[in-house]
Amino acid sequence: MKKIYSLEELSKILVALKADGKRVVHCHGCFDLMHPGHIKHFAAARQMGDCLVITVTPDVYVDKGTGRPVFNEAIRAECLAALECVDYVAINEWPTAEQTLRLLRPDIYVKGQEFENFADKTGKLQKEYEVIKEIGAQMSFTHEIVFSSTELLNKYFIPAIKKTPDIYPADVVTFLNKFSAKYKFEDIEKSINKIKTMKILLIGDCIIDEYYTCETMGKSPKAQLLVNKYINHEVFNGGVMAIANHLAGICDNVHMITALGAEDSKEDFITNNLKLAIRPKFFYRKDGPTIVKRRYINSNQRQKVFEINYINDNYIDDTLNHQIIGHIKSIINEYDLIMVCDFGHGLITKGIIADMEEFSTKVAVNVQTNGANAGYNLITKYNRVNFICLDEYEARLAVQDKFSVIDDIARALMSEVSFNHLVITLGGRGLIYINGRGEITKVPAFATNIVDVVGAGDALFTYAASCLAVDMPAEAASFVGNVVGALAVQIVGNKNPVEKYEVIQFMNRMLR
Repeated sequence: MKKIYSLEELSKILVALKADGKRVVHCHGCFDLMHPGHIKHFAAARQMGDCLVITVTPDVYVDKGTGRPVFNEAIRAECLAALECVDYVAINEWPTAEQTLRLLRPDIYVKGQEFENFADKTGKLQKEYEVIKEIGAQMSFTHEIVFSSTELLNKYFIPAIKKTPDIYPADVVTFLNKFSAKYKFEDIEKSINKIKTMKILLIGDCIIDEYYTCETMGKSPKAQLLVNKYINHEVFNGGVMAIANHLAGICDNVHMITALGAEDSKEDFITNNLKLAIRPKFFYRKDGPTIVKRRYINSNQRQKVFEINYINDNYIDDTLNHQIIGHIKSIINEYDLIMVCDFGHGLITKGIIADMEEFSTKVAVNVQTNGANAGYNLITKYNRVNFICLDEYEARLAVQDKFSVIDDIARALMSEVSFNHLVITLGGRGLIYINGRGEITKVPAFATNIVDVVGAGDALFTYAASCLAVDMPAEAASFVGNVVGALAVQIVGNKNPVEKYEVIQFMNRMLR
């Protein structure tokens, strides 16, 4: 009996079943390593209705780190279909289950007991729960024995393949062998946990990210343009809000300062998509909108083909500038770290920079060059900061050097800006770290599955800056940053933050 179908085919089958009065039960997940916990979970779920449907996370969206999934999506689907209690299986088309739920419209959506108590209002399960209510279904939980595929793989499988060149490139194996001899996983985890009680002030440009997926239909016969058909679109918090959501996964006290457009501020959307640990302070500029970056994506290649920015990138006016500076001065003594997310869209003025450089509080800065500022937004507008995070292009622009080796670029920046720590990200070549004495450390890239590089540098900056602020050794903080970057490139833009448990699991696999 055929059990594996496309989502479109399965949707039609379920419509017919429900018309006959059948209750459809739905489970969703990666299911990389089948174990007794899965089987008992599925059997219990099947008892809740007349038909059990399983949807599987596709390989491209499995965000569990290097070497995962161990088994590809086709094999995972076949293993599920072999179970007697499973009626239908489909491989998902999206990173999460929300759109799948809307398409399949089950009567009952079932998760394991480990998910029963969830408090994070922006977590994946909460979003699924909202869709469940939207389609008039119910969410249920099984209470069977719990195993973790990740823990089992870490204990029995990953150690056996850590030295296999097919899983880890030679430079990564060499680095991990040296690194794990010097640093213990438990010590790094303890340092990350210290961030939880810090008080962090976050200031930066607010950006709404829109991703419009289209399908190319052909060239217009009347003009020199390609005609595209709209497929779907997604909207999520970008800019400083994305960094705030990353940060709120490891810190319970995040105060975010940003500016919105006075008209159509989109404040409700922004607030509803911020984690609970974030306390926002919004200022409003009358001369421009809340920034929106709309990207058009080709559905076949998953490549960005066009972008439109709704933006006024002039500096904010003096009145607003003084209001923001006044607010920062009134609260700065409460905070352990200032994180500046400078996208070059007019919020971070010379006055704000000058005042921050006078504070005794540590300052971490991420300065970005992008299509909206055309290379005018350089780290050299700062004089002294504790931590700087740039990509290679931004670093080369800052010292006006296109061809020198990256070590020389890093050292050249020392004469431009006073800093204690500098990280330059190098894409597929990892990153380079240099301290205030000119000593250099290099960390290779850990990413094996790249979906979208947008936002990866922001995530890396968030974790590396926070780790350095709790005095984690710089080499270890750089390692953590690269782990986070490897997880972030598996996420479309800033759709979801990199969560602490994902980072811990990834590091555990690499170091144990």
